[in-house]
Amino acid sequence: MATNEQRLELRRSRMKGSPPILRGGFRPFFLASASWALFALTIWLGILFGTVDIDSIDDPLAWHRHEMLFGFTGAAITGFVLTAVPNWTGRLPIAGTALAGLFALWLAGRVYPFAVPEQPIVSALLDGGFHIILAALLGREIVRSGNRNLPVVGLIAVFGIANLLDRFDMGGVFELQGLGWRGGLSLVLLLIALIAGRIIPSFTRNWLASRRASEPLPAQADRFDLSVLGLNGMALMCWTAAPMAPTTGMLLIVSGGANSLRLVRWQGWRCISDPLVVILHIGYGWLATGLLLLGLSCFDLVTETAAIHALTTGAIATMILAVMTRATLGHTGRALSASRTTILSYTLLTAAAVMRVFASFPSTQYDTLIAMAGSAWVIAFGLFLAEYGPMLWSSRIDESKDE
Repeated sequence: MATNEQRLELRRSRMKGSPPILRGGFRPFFLASASWALFALTIWLGILFGTVDIDSIDDPLAWHRHEMLFGFTGAAITGFVLTAVPNWTGRLPIAGTALAGLFALWLAGRVYPFAVPEQPIVSALLDGGFHIILAALLGREIVRSGNRNLPVVGLIAVFGIANLLDRFDMGGVFELQGLGWRGGLSLVLLLIALIAGRIIPSFTRNWLASRRASEPLPAQADRFDLSVLGLNGMALMCWTAAPMAPTTGMLLIVSGGANSLRLVRWQGWRCISDPLVVILHIGYGWLATGLLLLGLSCFDLVTETAAIHALTTGAIATMILAVMTRATLGHTGRALSASRTTILSYTLLTAAAVMRVFASFPSTQYDTLIAMAGSAWVIAFGLFLAEYGPMLWSSRIDESKDE
């Protein structure tokens, strides 16, 4: 029987013998996430403006919501955790044939519902099963290393279950009143609050320390942060189960305020000259704003659509683009410095989020704002693919190092 060292060496040799695109999970899944952001949003805009008609899409709004959440966002989460878990555990990443198999399963979840729309149960098992299998693989790595990040894997597994439920709801298998997509969205927001609470103050402190900035530096995680995470969980759980209840609204408003205080503690204004750090603060600012708007929507003070797009186009997409750009630079051996193209993509995505939120308010030029927001979104992710696609497809600059 092979020892742990022998198994690790076998995995290392297989990884180095694989094409560059299969040497780290961030490579295929960041490419897939940005590509799907372009494709799915373009299809949605075409349907919205009457220039595209796809027979296999019975409910265009449900399809758009599902693919943005479980397709685009799901791929980005996968790329992140497949890259983060080896850093957490000290074990080699999932790569080569295993990574190709995971990617094929994600792709099947996108393509099969188009090709065979009359099989909603199979579509659900393919799509939702992907993240459940991913959680099992990552859980094995974490358990074997004794790492403390098992709750992250648990959130990914439940995200897969939410995917299943949303597919069942879309296919008419069960009547779930949107429970799947609300649960999935809530889980992504909890992941952002959890992971951002680690990386944003850390990256900010590191940047300020490298400039020998004066004290005080951003606060480390403490009981206040744990309280905010608990409040987020309670508020989002209530929204998932009872989205329009007054108690839900109050919890969401308090949660939005608490996250705003959390963001202030991280002192993002002090690193305004580093776009790679500032964009993370902007993304978290959208999270706080979106939770506040979602709470207000429970009292009919704003539309729920405005709140949801502040959380999705704003918080989720901004954090995805921020993490994908930074992680790609770092894990391909490049300097952590934002180019003009990267800064432009950040600017366009921020503008897209602002326009999409304002399009949901009454007495606005809805069609114009939607078209402009959609165009800014497509260009932003197109710029990412143009600049970072070659990095993801080719070997590291310092190829001898593991990814």
